[in-house]
Amino acid sequence: MKKTIRSQAGKLSRRRFIVASAAAGGGLALGFHLPFGIGSTAAAADDGTEINVWVAIKPDDTCVVRIARSEMGQGTLTGLAQLVAEELECDWKKVTTEQVTPGTNLARKRAWGEMGTGGSRGIRASQEYVRQGGAAARMMLLQAAADEWKVPVSELAVSDGIITHAASKRSTSYGKVAAAAAKISPPDPKSIKLKDPKDWKIAGKPLKRLDTGDKLNGSKVFAIDVKLPGMLCAAIKDCPVFGGKVRGYDESKIAGMSGVRRVVKVNDTGVAVVADTWWRAKTALEALPIVWDEGSNGSVSSATIAEHLKEGLTATAMNGERRHGDALKAIEAAAKKVEADYGTPFLAHATMETMNATVRLSADKAEAWVPTQNGEASLAALSGASGMPLAKCEVYRMDLGGGFGRRGGTQDYVHQAVAIAKEFPDVPIKLIWSREEDQAHDFYRPISQCRLSAGLDADGNLTGLHVRISGQSINATLNPAGIVGGKDLRQLQGYYEAPGDAQLGYTVPNLLIEYAMRNTHVPVGPWRGVNTNQNAVYMECFMDEVARAAGKDPLEFRRALMSKHPKHLGVLNAAAEKAGWGKPLPSGIHRGIAQFMGYGSYSAAVAEVSVSDRGQPKVHRMVLALDCGHAVNPDQIAAQVEGSVAYGLTATLYGECKVNDGRMVDLNFDTYQIMRLVEMPKIETVLVPTHDFWGGVGEPTISVVAPAVLNAIHAATGKPVRNLPLKNVKLV
Repeated sequence: MKKTIRSQAGKLSRRRFIVASAAAGGGLALGFHLPFGIGSTAAAADDGTEINVWVAIKPDDTCVVRIARSEMGQGTLTGLAQLVAEELECDWKKVTTEQVTPGTNLARKRAWGEMGTGGSRGIRASQEYVRQGGAAARMMLLQAAADEWKVPVSELAVSDGIITHAASKRSTSYGKVAAAAAKISPPDPKSIKLKDPKDWKIAGKPLKRLDTGDKLNGSKVFAIDVKLPGMLCAAIKDCPVFGGKVRGYDESKIAGMSGVRRVVKVNDTGVAVVADTWWRAKTALEALPIVWDEGSNGSVSSATIAEHLKEGLTATAMNGERRHGDALKAIEAAAKKVEADYGTPFLAHATMETMNATVRLSADKAEAWVPTQNGEASLAALSGASGMPLAKCEVYRMDLGGGFGRRGGTQDYVHQAVAIAKEFPDVPIKLIWSREEDQAHDFYRPISQCRLSAGLDADGNLTGLHVRISGQSINATLNPAGIVGGKDLRQLQGYYEAPGDAQLGYTVPNLLIEYAMRNTHVPVGPWRGVNTNQNAVYMECFMDEVARAAGKDPLEFRRALMSKHPKHLGVLNAAAEKAGWGKPLPSGIHRGIAQFMGYGSYSAAVAEVSVSDRGQPKVHRMVLALDCGHAVNPDQIAAQVEGSVAYGLTATLYGECKVNDGRMVDLNFDTYQIMRLVEMPKIETVLVPTHDFWGGVGEPTISVVAPAVLNAIHAATGKPVRNLPLKNVKLV
């Protein structure tokens, strides 16, 4: 539970800020007070006037919307701007955006709130207060016009940023009253009534994104593109075995190489070469002899890790459970029993923009240019690593070339860049990881195995279900405080009883779900969809196996268990109807279905798949249904669903990070294959918004991609697939 800090927001200590900002994955574990006024240090957006922290107005009526969340291709920037503009009643054609820096946010007592962008929270976690910010600005602008005309504000109307007074036939624009509005006391947030979503004119519409143009014409500057006067570049190698250290290196072997400035030992585990260009730094680093102390983990392999996990499937001590009735007894007494073991591997994030950060340290200021999902975590890392007070630190957030959870709370690349920059005072240092380094030192999606058993009565009804997961804990790596009493319920994501975030969509008379923590030396972290992906594979593929054992249609079998879960059932039915479940398919093509919940939203998928005579699977079509409550931009949601299919199919078909001699061995796209355009199926998105809650979008649907495909393969071959990726499975 998040701890709320209100009156103390301006008294946040440096240590407390750093500790909170470093919490795993998703932003500060703190509440905040959100003023709508100018704040302690009023700021203008270029030549515009700040009305409140969310809105600035330029003389030409341009409305600048401040954005505190990170943009990494998911469309949060446009969605948040739509929500503010909706309440502001401005002209959407005159809306632009401006990024808020974490240093500014801290200086203004965190007026923009937390800045983490993960867990599909970019819009759902901030929608209320950003809408209030837009509404407050509108009220202040209207009041300024009323004061100028000396009429009651209730007599005014506004549309597209034009304020009118019908009785006197006067009109004015936001740009003309902005200066006066900025001097008006902001309204009490409690007095602000937000629009009913059914009345939205800007939000809820498939408007074009605001961040597309510079990407199309090539002018977009990502962090990896940053160029500063006098900048030097750094390439780095960390010990290939996690937990190992640098024993030594021979710098003389690269002495005299063109452009090389220095070799820097980075903490105890890494070595960097600094040069005038990154390619020269990388070339010298490759030529530098480094001796590693690999420690005790040098003998670990994928096989030993698999045995470690397998032991957890029969262990007596558990690290989390959900229990209802007596599942073991019900299964033992059942007319028919079904059992299966499943497994999913480590996966890399494989962001197209590798980890990087540019840092400049001077006597009185520390600056960083970072592609980050959590600006405050980057600020905390910059301050903590440099020793510079938070007030003298600033992070410039750049749009990300992919995040997927990798660039959230960990900030390891920022720490490294600061360590190198310490050796070059007043000189900007741009650290870029090679693709091989990026693959070798990720915080991977956790590996796990799962054993499931079910009992059926004589009529094929499910009477008992037992699920036991043995896997690695993200909290053990990144957030030990999340493990309470030795139990880590985060690993049961998607199996929760409570509604609201990741509830299991089935009602089973007797249910036992257990988690055995089996950690490895490989670091793990959030990966788009996190634990819902593995858990959906286990539950939804096993549901198909049980349905077949019961002699029932997989869709009808699920429906019988979902009467108490109408939203789960709603998306399942929507996907099935759109896909034409039960209708004839072309010869050789088969359907599979799955449903799951994660990140506050309900999703379902139907896949149409064929398997060739040589055992080669091909996904022809995918229909995905999503209920995220409110839909801010339907086109962006469809794009997010399509992206989740690409990411999910990559994991299903190819994704696997193998371990040999303690190190990762799949270090580039030749062995860590990514979906090609030619392989992508036809994707159809069905939105089923119920308009009564705010759910996530970026991560929920990825969880149903793999099980829908695997269930279609089961239908095609008659054999269940229980281990991923498919490239390792002989299908015929």
